Amino acid sequence: MTQALDIEFVRARFPAFAEPGLAGQAFFENAGGSYTCAPVIERLTRFYRTRKVQPYGAYAASQAGGAEMDEARDRLSAMLGVAPDELSFGPSTSANTYVLAQAFGEMLGPGDAIIVTDQDHEANSGPWRRLEARGITVREWKLDPESGHLDPEALWALIDDRVRLVAFPHCSNVVGAVNPVAEICARLRAAGIWSCVDGVSYAPHGLPDVAALGADIYLFSAYKTYGPHQGLMVLRRALAEALPNQAHYFNADVAYKRFTPAGPDHAQIAACAGMADYIDALHAHHFPDARGDSPARRAGAVHDLMRDHETGLLARLLGHLRGRNGIRLLGPEEAGARAPTVALAHRLPGRALAEALAPHGIMAGGGSFYADRALSAQGIAPEHGVLRVSFVHYTSAGELDRLCDALDAVL
Repeated sequence: MTQALDIEFVRARFPAFAEPGLAGQAFFENAGGSYTCAPVIERLTRFYRTRKVQPYGAYAASQAGGAEMDEARDRLSAMLGVAPDELSFGPSTSANTYVLAQAFGEMLGPGDAIIVTDQDHEANSGPWRRLEARGITVREWKLDPESGHLDPEALWALIDDRVRLVAFPHCSNVVGAVNPVAEICARLRAAGIWSCVDGVSYAPHGLPDVAALGADIYLFSAYKTYGPHQGLMVLRRALAEALPNQAHYFNADVAYKRFTPAGPDHAQIAACAGMADYIDALHAHHFPDARGDSPARRAGAVHDLMRDHETGLLARLLGHLRGRNGIRLLGPEEAGARAPTVALAHRLPGRALAEALAPHGIMAGGGSFYADRALSAQGIAPEHGVLRVSFVHYTSAGELDRLCDALDAVL
C-alpha cells in the first residue's frame, strides 16, 4: 500500500500558512517560487543573529558559520547522490548557467557545436546561444508546436561528431512535460557529449537522484525548493576538471569554488541545510522504520511521496479542465507525464486572467515566465502570455477545489 502524504504535518512546517495576511488565499504560483519551510527560516535567522561574520576563521562564531555552510553542501549533495565538491551554490540558476557558458566558451572553438531547445526557460538557453558570437555553432532542438513535446529522435537527428554539449530541461516551466533525462543523458555520454539539465521546474516536486539521471550538469533553484534565493549547481568532477576556472586564481583547485566567481552569500548557503532538515523530517514522520536509510534513499522516498500527492491533485485539475471550450492546455493531458505546472492559453491575456482570479482568493501567475521561445514556438505571443497555475506537495485538496471553482467563474 502506498504511503499517503500527511498534509497537516506538511503545512505545519510552513509558517506562511499561519500568516494572517495570507489567510484565505490559495497559493498557485509555486513555479515562480515556493513558500519557505520553517527550518530554513530558523537557520537563516540564527545565522544573521549569531554568526554573521567571515566564516572559516579562528574564533567560535566564524567556525560555527563555516561548519553550517559545509553542512548544507554535505547533506544536500548526499541527497542528490553526488560528492560534496560536485555541488556549488551561486546567486541564481541564471547566473550559474552564465558562468558555465563562459567556461565552455573558453574551452570550445570554431567547428564545435552545442544544442539547446526552444522548450527551455531562458536561463538554460540564452547564455548558451550567446556563444555563437565566439564562432561556436548553436543548433536548436525544437518542440512540437501542437503538443509542446521534445522528441528525442529529433535530437539524435541533430547530433554529429561536432556536438560537444546538449542543454535541455528536466521539465519546462510552461509545457510541464517531464523529459526522459536518464535515457537522453546515457545516450549522450556514450557518444562523448556532455549534458546540462535545467531542473528548476522539476526539483520542487522532489529532489532528483542526479547520479541515477547521469547528467554532467544539473541546475535548480533553492527558492523554488522551500529555501533561500540561491542557485544550486551539480557539476560532475570529470567535467569540472576539464573546464577552465572562472573564479579567483587561488581558488582554482577547489572544485565547488571554480564556477562561482561572485562572493557567496554565507547566510543563505547555511540556511540551505534547512531544506535537508525538512526532507529528513518528512521521511522520519512517514517512514519511521527506515531512519537508517542513506540520504539518497530518504530523499527518493520523499520525492515519491510528494509526486504521488501532487499527481492525484493534478489528475483532478486536468479532468476538470478537459473538454472545456476556449482554453488550450499546454503539454500533456495525463497527470503522470507532467509536473503540476499548468499553463492555459485563452483569448484574454494571461495577466488579465490572473488578476481576475485574485478576488477569488487564488494567487496565480500570468505572462510568459521567461519562456518566450517556448510560447512563440507553440503559436502564442509572449506579450499575450498564458495563465499559469502551479502547485507543490503542500497544496491541499480543498485548495484545489477552490481553484476549480474560481476557474469556472473566470473562464
